[in-house]
Amino acid sequence: MAKSNQTKPVIKKKNQGPEPESPAGKALVSSSDPRFTQAVQNYESGLKAMQAHKFDKAVAFLEKVVAGPSPELADRAAVHLNTCKQQAGRGDTASKFKSPEEHYDYAISLVNMGDYITAREHFDKLLKSHPTKDFVWYGAAVLECLTGHYPESLRALAESIRLNPSNRFQARNDSDFNNLSEDPRFTELLYPEPGYEGPTSSHF
Repeated sequence: MAKSNQTKPVIKKKNQGPEPESPAGKALVSSSDPRFTQAVQNYESGLKAMQAHKFDKAVAFLEKVVAGPSPELADRAAVHLNTCKQQAGRGDTASKFKSPEEHYDYAISLVNMGDYITAREHFDKLLKSHPTKDFVWYGAAVLECLTGHYPESLRALAESIRLNPSNRFQARNDSDFNNLSEDPRFTELLYPEPGYEGPTSSHF
C-alpha cells in the first residue's frame, strides 16, 4: 500500500439528502409576522440555490432561516444546511491543500478506504497540475491496479520509475501490485535485463 505520512482523514461518503419540499408547511403560511415572511423567502431562495448546486449561496440563505423566528422552518432548513455544507466542502477540497504532497496523502487515504471514484478525481487533478512528481504517478499506478486497469497501471508505474528509479524497488515489495505479479510486462519493468535503458510509458 502506498504510504502516507499524515493522519488519514475520516471521509464519509456524501448523500444528497432529502428532496427539497415546498418552502412553507401547511400551518406556516398563515403567519403575518414580517420576520417569518422573510424567513420563508430565505428558505425558498436556499432551496433554489441548492437545486442549482450553488451550495455556498444556499448555505448563506439557510443559515438565516436557522437563526430566524420559526423553529419548525429552522429545523427543516438545518437538514438542508448540513447537506449543502458537505457538498460545498467536497467541491473545493483540492484548493485547501498546501502542497502536492499533502494532496497526495489525502488521495491515498481515499484509496486505502476503498473510495476509488473520489480518489481518481484527485489523482486526475494531481497529474494535471504536477505531472513531474514521481510519487503522484506511483499512487495513480496503485489505484489503476486495484481497480483492474492493468495497462494504465503499468504506464503510470513506468512513468514513476522513469522520474525516480528507486520506485522500481518500492514496487517490488508493494502488495498493491499483486494482481500484476504474473504479468511479464510487470516483471520486465521491475527486473530489467542488463543494458535496459529504462521504461517509457508508451511501451505499455
